[in-house]
Amino acid sequence: MKLPLDYKEIIKILPHRYPFLLVDRIIELEPGERVIGIKNVTVNEPFFQGHFPGNPIMPGVLIVEAMAQAGGVLARMSMPGVREEGEANTVLFMSMDKVKFRKPVVPGDQLILEIKPLRKGSKVWKMAGKAFVKDDLVAEAELMATIA
Repeated sequence: MKLPLDYKEIIKILPHRYPFLLVDRIIELEPGERVIGIKNVTVNEPFFQGHFPGNPIMPGVLIVEAMAQAGGVLARMSMPGVREEGEANTVLFMSMDKVKFRKPVVPGDQLILEIKPLRKGSKVWKMAGKAFVKDDLVAEAELMATIA
């Protein structure tokens, strides 16, 4: 596996597609330990049409989803055989806890998604996610996922 992972590699790992793929690049990946992904937030994002006209702000739930997708990359790429054989298990988002939004995310921002496992297993993972713009923490959450 060669880093960074771009769109072509990410869609081999995640089932999401436009407009719901919210990870543009994986820049760091230590299987079982951590992942750092990037979401470039552009003015052309479809959600900005209604959230909010004249004052575009990325919906917090989509920031959490971006963190969950980066966590899905971490979980899938930590499974034995996935990197070598491309095994087709899907990671499903189960829950979110301790969600906090610190600052708004607007067009032109680059979200840095940092995910670390709190508990990892063969079927269920619990992860700590943080989203940054530059050095500013904009959101954080504990995420739980299952491997289907």
